[in-house]
Parts: sequence; structure tokens; C-alpha cells
Amino acid sequence: MSLDTLIVIDGNSLIHRAFHALPLLSNSKGVITNAVYGFTNMITKIIQEQEPGLVTVAFDKGKVTFRNQAYAAYKGTRKATPDELRPQFILARDVLKAMRIPYFEMDGFEADDLIGTIVTQAEAAGLNVLILTGDRDALQLVSPKTQVMLTRKGITETDLFNEGKVWDKYGVTPEQIVDLKGLQGDTSDNIPGVAGIGEKTASALIKEYGSIENIIKNIDNLSPRHQKLLRGSEEIALLSKKLATIIRDVPMDLDLSACSWRGPDSVKLLEIFQELEFKTLIKQLTTPKVSKTAKGQQESADLPPLQTYQVGYRNAKDQDDLDELLIEVTKQGKVAIFLDGQPKNGIEAAYLALADQDVYRLVIETNSVSDPCLTVLKAICECETVKKYFHDAKQALWLLQHHGIELKALAADTMVSAYLLNPTAATYDINDIALEHLGMVLPAEGETAKAARAEAIRLLAQKLYDKLAERQEDRLLAEVELPLVRILAEMEIAGVAVDKQGLKEMSTELKEITEKLTAQIHELAGETFNVNSTKQLATILFDKLKLPVLKKTKTGYSTDAEVLEKLAEEHAIVALLLEYRQLAKLKSTYADGLAALIDQVSGRLHSTFHQTVTATGRLSSAEPNLQNIPIRLETGRKIRKVFIPRQKGNLLLTADYSQIELRVLAHMSQDKSFLDAFRLGQDIHTRTASEVFGIPMELVTSDMRGKAKAVNFGIVYGISDFGLARDLKVSRNEARGYIEHYFARCPGVRQYIDRVIKEAKETGYVSTLLNRRRYLPELFSKNFNIRHFGERAAMNTPIQGTAADIIKLAMVKIHRELKAQQFSSQMVLQVHDELIFDAPENEIEPLIKLVRQCMENALTLDVPLVVDIKLGSNWYEAKPI
Repeated sequence: MSLDTLIVIDGNSLIHRAFHALPLLSNSKGVITNAVYGFTNMITKIIQEQEPGLVTVAFDKGKVTFRNQAYAAYKGTRKATPDELRPQFILARDVLKAMRIPYFEMDGFEADDLIGTIVTQAEAAGLNVLILTGDRDALQLVSPKTQVMLTRKGITETDLFNEGKVWDKYGVTPEQIVDLKGLQGDTSDNIPGVAGIGEKTASALIKEYGSIENIIKNIDNLSPRHQKLLRGSEEIALLSKKLATIIRDVPMDLDLSACSWRGPDSVKLLEIFQELEFKTLIKQLTTPKVSKTAKGQQESADLPPLQTYQVGYRNAKDQDDLDELLIEVTKQGKVAIFLDGQPKNGIEAAYLALADQDVYRLVIETNSVSDPCLTVLKAICECETVKKYFHDAKQALWLLQHHGIELKALAADTMVSAYLLNPTAATYDINDIALEHLGMVLPAEGETAKAARAEAIRLLAQKLYDKLAERQEDRLLAEVELPLVRILAEMEIAGVAVDKQGLKEMSTELKEITEKLTAQIHELAGETFNVNSTKQLATILFDKLKLPVLKKTKTGYSTDAEVLEKLAEEHAIVALLLEYRQLAKLKSTYADGLAALIDQVSGRLHSTFHQTVTATGRLSSAEPNLQNIPIRLETGRKIRKVFIPRQKGNLLLTADYSQIELRVLAHMSQDKSFLDAFRLGQDIHTRTASEVFGIPMELVTSDMRGKAKAVNFGIVYGISDFGLARDLKVSRNEARGYIEHYFARCPGVRQYIDRVIKEAKETGYVSTLLNRRRYLPELFSKNFNIRHFGERAAMNTPIQGTAADIIKLAMVKIHRELKAQQFSSQMVLQVHDELIFDAPENEIEPLIKLVRQCMENALTLDVPLVVDIKLGSNWYEAKPI
């Protein structure tokens, strides 16, 4: 630590820099935070890097200073402070208070003047000074004891200036920077300077004569051109120099000892970071620093001042301890469990939290049923009268099944509960959730950390449930999300069978097709090149074939999908390129990608179903992502061929909701046209086409129906006339006409959209029919694009979210009935609105009845829910029944 170094920070400069460098971040309450986040990051970074003895910040206070009195147009060209930025100055000051960094501001003076005064007094006290700013005016303060760190790009890149660097860059000394500005002016501050004199001329004159005053004294010795420029401009040159000169003797009350860096008030700073939802900064604040020894080994440094939540635990080793634990758990009837281990290796230790910080640790040494700790854990988990609380219970189910343990009476999953409370959070890590809802900072690592997690789960279970109950989301948790945890775990563990040979053949076929396409592309290009190289492709398309350039990137011409689709009619090569890319992706992502993910033991794909990712409540999947199998292309649909039953004699049964989102829209909007169409069993797209084009349904062509379908689904997602025109390849006027006709014929939909957006702006959130809630701070943004996104999300989330709720309800009901009726059939996949079952032939008929009954009655709407069921020897060949 440099105890003799003072860091002086230009607050206004850094906040403006951060605001323009970062996107408009906001917390869940809609408070814009990008500038204060970047500001805090920059200050934290420089303190960590420089380890100063003293730190302070200077701010402007008001717009009028003595410079405006001298020159009314000073800074007259500056734009007004953006509305999104203005309130962040207050937040930045709050952060500084919590960091225990003093800041200064004074009427009539700029931050530069305060910095100049602080630097002057600091140098007199024998201190070294480092100024952090984005304002080049500060370079005049550089001296043997003072350096300036200029922010250069974004919030991470800086340039450090000492006396030599100033000379190398500008050809003048730091003291002469004001003379340089006096001659050349400064557009950012609207300092006029001398017309016709730029940086090079100003620098040359100052090198020769030293100052503006000396240049004026020697004006007769200047070249005729320079004399012409300067004569009559002497006063403006001197005024410009005065405007650029930083005052070094502001009458401010400065006590340098008060600037000593003592570290933050971590508790207060944590409260602010929690309020602003600065997850990364919270982790930095609560994680112990680590240093390296001379031998390169890591050792923990002192913990930060913030106290972590400490929980003791008891090692249950002998039989008496284990018996006592089992008796106490049974007596209390509830226990929070944290399992330490990996799904493939099993449980290494279990931490069980009972009431009043009573935590037991069970070390699992073997997978033998005779392991006493494992025996007790099994007895507790399989006891139907003891409620179990977990964080990420799906992961726990994976671990438990490794040891042959069945989990009964799952009563809480704090990860799922936290997700329901805030479905747009970045993570649902137990440490983050404990911090947010309990104000606890859990230890970062070690056995005590694991014990603390178990205790945090115990406390969170009730806390989160109470919050959900206040919002009437407790039913959603109990009847949908919590039962779904077990269902998804069983689907993951069972996996889905795949045809390895079929994948291999598909890969070979796609390779042959892409090679033929490559040859055709080369022929049209007139030369061979790497089709996968963006740079080489751009050269062919734009330099050689002279196709119009539609978009540029930092590295050159863009050849992304959007550009190629727009160029498709310009040259035959473009259509081939689009086809090549689609097929190459199919090969790499699915034909080859799926093969690589087949489990070597089970021979199946075990996709991970994510329950806490999407803001609308939809499930997602990964490794592999089965939600994104491309089905618009026939070749893409054929990927489904490789999904097969797990054994001979079985078939795959698929059950797909028919137009569920439009049915939900009909229910929510109560639009008469929509309600009639679904109640009469009419094709909704044909009905819409009939009404939009003003013709009888029997005269609607397939082209008309296709356009009506695009309008129907586009309206659900808040499509614009531009977007619809792009999708239908028609003019914006024509697309606008379709939308206007649509709303004229379906006024209930228009009223629903207006109503839901209005209510969302009043409450700050939207809800599904099952009360799944999503907050939309974007609705209150001053930025049009962000606000428009919020409006689209407001109209779409209740529809898409309710559709997600309905299929989840159906999954829960089907799973319950399959268990109750002892079916061998198994639900193996969920893809959007479709469920896939692996079933023996002798169970097909009752399974069809069961699935249809559960899905079509999952939730009562004002229109019927309809399910399309198909059957086949693989997913692709499943045919309607």
C-alpha cells in the first residue's frame, strides 16, 4: 500500500463515462443503475490496483461557475443531462458514503478547480497524487509528484500521463496545456480559441515562445499567416486560456487526513449493493481475498470487514449420534438438507439443519447399504411424515438415486421459490438468495460453508413461501413447480433412446450434401475459398461479385443470416450459402453433436431440463437443447428420426397442444371472433384470413391462410408492420393494412393489449392465469426501444406464461396418474407445447385416453383445449391417430 499516495477522482467525468459506455441496466424495481455500477467498478478497480493511502472524489455543483460570468457561452453546446442519468448522481454519492470516501463540491466552481486545489495542498504536504478523470484539462496539473490517469475507452481502458507522456503526446509541458487550449480552443467546453489555429500550429508557437502572452508580445516576429490569424484575436486567446485554467486556490474546507482510505463500511455498502442488485460487486465484497506465497501456493488473506454467517455443526459418527439425529428429525417433522457431491460419483457428505442452528454432518464413506450414515440418510429421505427442504432439489434427486434412495415428502425447493419471486434474476445460487432474502453472507468455502447453506435453506423455505403466499403464488408452487421438480428429475435420469447408427448415416448424408453445395458455391464464385470464413466470403460477395453492402462490422463487411436473406434475390450464390449454413449447422449441432452426448453407460441422451431460466415460465433444455431442433426444413425434421423407443415392442406417443397460445389469447381477450372460432372447431387461421380479406372461409387460399397465421402469431408477440413485412416479404403498407384489418375484425384483442399494458404500467408487473408474476422495469425506461420491449413482454408474457403453466399442470396430472395406475409408459421429453412418451404397445390405448383427459382438462378456459396425438416407431414418423 502506498501510504503517501492520494487518488483524486473526477466524479462527474467517471459517471458520464460509465453511463455512455454501459447499456441501460436496471434493478427489478426499474431503477436505472448503469452509470453508478460502472462508476463503482472503476473506483474499486483503481483502489485495488494502486492501494493508496488516501482517496477522495470531486463533483461539479450546478452549471453556473465564474467561467460563465467571464464567457456566457462557456459549455453552451453541452447537451442536457439525460433523464436516466440524473438520479444516478445521488446513488453514486450514497455509494461513496458507504465506501467511506469523502467527496467535495462547491457552488461556483467545477470539479476541476476542486481537484486543482486538492492536488496543490497534497503536493505541499509531500504526497504523491494520481488523478482519475476523462477530462484532458487535468493534464495541466501533471508534475513530478502528480500523474493523470485518463479514461480512454469504455470503463476499463486508461492512459497514464506523467510529464514525459504529456510532452510526447502534445509537444508542450503540462503548464503549457492551458496555452495550447487558449490557441486551439476546446469544442467540448465551447472554448473558442483562435479561429484557424489547430493543435500543430498551437504547439509549434508555444514551443518557440513559451506562452500566449509571449506570442502576443512577439506578434510582429510571426509569419504573415500567423500574424493575420492572431491580430484582433489577442483578447479571445487570453480569455480562452483563462477559461481553460484550473483554479488551485478554491476557498474550500479541506482536511487531507479525512481522506485516509480505511476501507468501506461493508454492512452499509452491502445494503446498497443489494438494493441496486449488483450481484458481481456483492460477491467481491463478501469473498475473502486470496494471495500467493513465495512458493506460488495460495493462502487465504484476512477476511473483509463484513461478517459472514457462521453455523456450527456436529459430526454424526457413532451409532448413538445417528440414533439421536433420526429421533430428533422424526420429532420435529421437518429438515433442511444440503448434499455435497457429484451426480456421477454420489454423495460425499450430507448436512442436515434442524431447528435453532442445530446442524448435523453425515460423511458418506461407501455406497454400501451398511454404511450407517447412508442408512440414516435413507431413512430420513424416505420417511413420508418428515418434510424435506432443498435448494435445487432436482440435483439432490440425481444424487440420491445414485445410492438407491427415494425422496419422499419434498416440501420446499428454495431455488424454485426464489425463481418464482424473481424470474429474471441472473442466478439462483444459494449464496445470492440468502443474501437477498435473509441478509446473510454465507462463508465462501469449507465445511462451515456447507453447514451454513443447510441452515440458510431451513430459514429460506418458510421465508420464501410467505412471500409467495402474499403474492398468491403459493398454489403455483405447490401444485405446479414443486411436483414438476421430481418429474423433470425422472425424465433426465431415464433419458431418451437414440439410434446411433441413424445419427452416423445422417452425418454422412449431410457431409455429402454440404460438399456438393460447396462445389456449386465455388463454381458460381469462379474460385475456391473457405465458405466458413466470413472474411473470404465477404471478399467474394462484395469485392468480386459486387453485391450491395448492407451492414458493416468492426472487422469488415457483415455476412450474417439477416444480410444473406436480404441478398438472396441478388445472386444465386446467396441461396446456396443459406442452405449450406443450415445443413452445416444440422450436421455439427445435431448429427455429430447428439452422438457426442450419448451416455456411454445407458446409451441414451440425458438432456438437462431447466426450470428456472425463462422469464415466462417455459422450460428450457441443454446438452442437448431439444427445444431448438429446426423443423421448418424437411432435413431438420428428419433429426427426429433418431429418437426411438427404449426397447423393442415400444412406440413413441406424442401429444401436442393445438394452438394453445391463441386459445389462451381468446380466453384472456374475450374477443368474440376468436371465441366463436374455437368453440365451433373452426381453423383459426382460415377464420382470421376470411375476416381480414373479407371473403367466405371456403374461398380462403393457402397463401391467405399463411398470411393470417403470421398475423395471428405476430400479434401475440407484438410484431410491428416492419417485422410482419419482413416475414411475409410484402411492403410495410401492405403489412400495416393486414394488422389494421385484424384489429378492426378482432377488437377484443386490441382492447386486451391496451388493458394489459396499462395495468402493467400501474402495477409494474404482469401475471398469468395461475398468478405467475413477471416484473417489467423496462416499461418505465426513457429509451424507446427498451420501453417498447417492455410493452411487448407485457402483452406476451401472460399468454406464453399461461400456456407454460397449462402444460406443466398437464405434466403433473399425467405423472400422478401414470404412477397411480402403475403404467410402464414413461414421459421422456417436453418440447414447448408437446409431450413425448415411450410406451409398450399394450398400454397405447389407455395411455391415449389418459393423456388426452389430463391435457385437455389441465385448466378450464372459455374455449376448449385440443390435443393432437401421434404414434410411431420414432418421433419423426409418428402419425396422427
